Amino acid sequence: MGVKAKKALKKKLRKNSSQLSISRRANESSDFLPLEGGPGRKISEPEPVKETATVLYIGHIPHGFYEKQMQGFFQQFGKIKRLRIARNRKTGKSKHYGFLEFENPEVAKVVADEMNNYLLFEHNLQLSLIPPECVHPKLWKGVNQRFKPLDWKAIARKRHNKERTMEGHQRMVQGIFKRDEKRRKRIKAAGIDNECPDFVGVIQPAPKKVKFDEEENKKRLGICFEHG
Repeated sequence: MGVKAKKALKKKLRKNSSQLSISRRANESSDFLPLEGGPGRKISEPEPVKETATVLYIGHIPHGFYEKQMQGFFQQFGKIKRLRIARNRKTGKSKHYGFLEFENPEVAKVVADEMNNYLLFEHNLQLSLIPPECVHPKLWKGVNQRFKPLDWKAIARKRHNKERTMEGHQRMVQGIFKRDEKRRKRIKAAGIDNECPDFVGVIQPAPKKVKFDEEENKKRLGICFEHG
C-alpha cells in the first residue's frame, strides 16, 4: 500500500469517526441506537399511576378499639369520611374487622403503608387499600345508624307465653312425639335395652260440638228473654 493510499484511508477513518460522534451527540437523549444505523428512537417513560383508592380494610381489630377510638386514632393522619366496624347482628359484638374511608387518596396510601402490622393491644393491625372498582355498593349502608342489638330473651319469652290454639297445641304435641320416636330408635340401635316412660297428659280431647233442636233453641231464647 502506497503513501497516498494510507493518507486516504486515514482521512476516511477520521471522517467516519467524526460523523459517528456527531450522530451520538444528536441522539444523546435517545435510549438506544438501532443496530443497522439510522436515527435513534426515544422510549416514552410511563406516567406514574395515580392512586385513587380511599377505602381501607382493617383487620385484627382488638377488643375495645371501636368506632369512637378508631375515629380518634386515625384522624391524626387526615380527614375521615366514613368509618364502619362489622358487628354481629344478634349480639352486636365486633367481628374484629372494619372499613375506613379517607377524603384524600394519598393519605389512605400512607396509612396503608405505615400502619400495616402495627402492634395495638397485642394485635397486629392488617391494613390494605381496596380499589374503587372492588368496593361493594352496599358497604356503607346504615353506617351512621347506631347499632341496637335485639333483645332475644324478650322475643323468646313472648313466643313462649303467647296464647296457643288447639291446632297449634296439637302440632306441638306431634313434634314432641316425633322427636321422642327418633330418640327411642337411636337408643335401640345402640343396643341399649331401656324402656322410656310415655308422656302423660299431653293429649287433650277435642271439644265436642253440641247440637240443639230448633224447639230447644226457642225454649232457651224464651227463658233468656223472661229473665232479662
